[in-house]
Amino acid sequence: MSLNIIDRGSGTPIVVIPGVQGRWEWMGPAIDELAQRCRVITFSLADEPTSGGTFDERRGFWCYVDQVRDVLDAAGVSRAAICGVSYGGLIAAAFAARHPDRPASLVLVSALPPSWRPDGRLNFYFRAPRLLTPLFLVGALRLYREIAAASSGTGNSVRVAVSHAWRALTHMFSPSRMARRARLVESIDLGPELSQLSVPTLVVTGEPGLDRVVPVAATLQYAQLWPHALVATLARTGHLGLTTRPTEFARLVAPFVEGAAQIETRRQVG
Repeated sequence: MSLNIIDRGSGTPIVVIPGVQGRWEWMGPAIDELAQRCRVITFSLADEPTSGGTFDERRGFWCYVDQVRDVLDAAGVSRAAICGVSYGGLIAAAFAARHPDRPASLVLVSALPPSWRPDGRLNFYFRAPRLLTPLFLVGALRLYREIAAASSGTGNSVRVAVSHAWRALTHMFSPSRMARRARLVESIDLGPELSQLSVPTLVVTGEPGLDRVVPVAATLQYAQLWPHALVATLARTGHLGLTTRPTEFARLVAPFVEGAAQIETRRQVG
């Protein structure tokens, strides 16, 4: 089976890696906006049935890292900006550490830090992820405050919330796969490898009071790890900024990606 790769737009290439739910479709609004300014390459994680990827239990988390390399090769791209969202941010960072010649730049969006481990609430869900799906969905209602903050008016916030829910329902997540992905992080130690990276990096977060999924302070560990990293806050957003304010997200990310590519081109020419 060949990889199912979504390849849209033209210009500077950027690979966008989805979060722990694994489906690229959940990032649809951001993909559409970025594709107006860049060549966007994305996919669902390797253990999703629609991905066309290969998942080996023995390699676990590293299958997702290998998938980024395979996607680049299949798309005929030697170097690209690598953008990881939430859980995908940890994949992006690991890929940059293992393949430092492939990322032209790195964009980490509300990313899990290398020190992240499942907390008590998540470990509770892990005991029976399928049975506890209704509780997980009810817990997701806490994201409405963020959606309301990003939207202008009640009507618009309801529209955005319905759109987000529709994407989730039509591209349903697998509770068991999500639980497995989270547990896989417990067995890896990326700290020593990541400390050696010097690739141009943009760390994007929402506002501390609105991200109820990955604390902003946790994502900012990357800025402490890499003093050269730029940090940007997507105003009036929390964890869902790339879908609640996709235009603003693209306006933030695209210039950084394009600027890093131009600097690299000048360096090569010089």
